[in-house]
Amino acid sequence: MELTGKTAIVTGGASGIGLATAKAFLEKGAKVVIADFNEEGGKQAEQQLKQGDAEVVFVKVDVASEESVEQLVAATVERYGRVDIMVNNAGVGVLGVTHELTYEDYHKVISINQDGVFFGAKHAIKNMLENGDGGVIINTSSILGTVGEGGAFAYNATKGAVNLMTKSLALQYAEHNIRVNAVAPGYVESGMVSKEALGDFYDALVAKHPVGRLGQPDEIAHAIVFLVENEFVTGSTLMVDGGYTAQ
Repeated sequence: MELTGKTAIVTGGASGIGLATAKAFLEKGAKVVIADFNEEGGKQAEQQLKQGDAEVVFVKVDVASEESVEQLVAATVERYGRVDIMVNNAGVGVLGVTHELTYEDYHKVISINQDGVFFGAKHAIKNMLENGDGGVIINTSSILGTVGEGGAFAYNATKGAVNLMTKSLALQYAEHNIRVNAVAPGYVESGMVSKEALGDFYDALVAKHPVGRLGQPDEIAHAIVFLVENEFVTGSTLMVDGGYTAQ
């Protein structure tokens, strides 16, 4: 798939993997909508990436709200005419033992990680079907959609669901030239996942990755671009995890 002139929405686009993905799309000549609940961060990301003739805009979204996601897609179509690529990247995690997990925290993870994928796919696909020439959905899953981890009950549940949602959508819409894939990162360096934030636990995380380090946001972004560009890949979850799940 040639990305020049295509329009991509990236949820959770204000930071981390989302911001790196937005940048990678722009470098390929795409028009990008950075969608995030963090308005200040989203506007900063827009200004950071808006260089030269780059077509990029920030739109605030709450992916747990279908109305908000529908408005996001409508705003994208109003500005750029269509949606070609939808990256459902926004996510959240709540850690702790399950018998102490509140329903509110559990439901928060479900509503963002799982409902957000449903709403994003639903409304992007509606536009893609109207356009009649296909499109691509990319869902951000996780290694924890494949392997379990104590204390990550809700997160495990949502990312496992994302993997199967991806397969189901791919089968439903293949005949319409709409491809659906997921990327499953290992632990990725960020403000929350760093030596400074985690202390000694950081070294334990690194040790779980055979390559001997954590991932970088741009490495996940490159994998997302690959899944968008390769027109023979659909229904797949691509592990980008430094060998974590191969053990």
